[in-house]
Amino acid sequence: QVQLVESGGGLVQAGGSLRLSCPISGRTFSRPLMDWFRRAPGKERALVAELDWSGGTTNYADSVKGRFTISRDTAKNTVFLQMNSLKPEDTAVYYCRAILSGLIYWGQGTQVTVSS
Repeated sequence: QVQLVESGGGLVQAGGSLRLSCPISGRTFSRPLMDWFRRAPGKERALVAELDWSGGTTNYADSVKGRFTISRDTAKNTVFLQMNSLKPEDTAVYYCRAILSGLIYWGQGTQVTVSS
């Protein structure tokens, strides 16, 4: 069983930064596709950033381009989301997702709140 446990959320003022972490534990994996999603109050869950573990290719939602960076530490089996220049509209629960061998795994989410 694969487990994802997000951490690093919290309360921050607009313009501030946070770094989310998502270690991947459980059975041996190879070349997952990793994503960060978020669900803002009253909205659908939306893709924020995506990373192909093997090649390191990344993609971002237009709303976060230039502010957020998704990265990985292959030795620690961990994916990160560095969030800079945070805005109140970034307030959401952030979820880590892994797609491994056609199966989808989600973390429990971590709350990010940006005050104006």
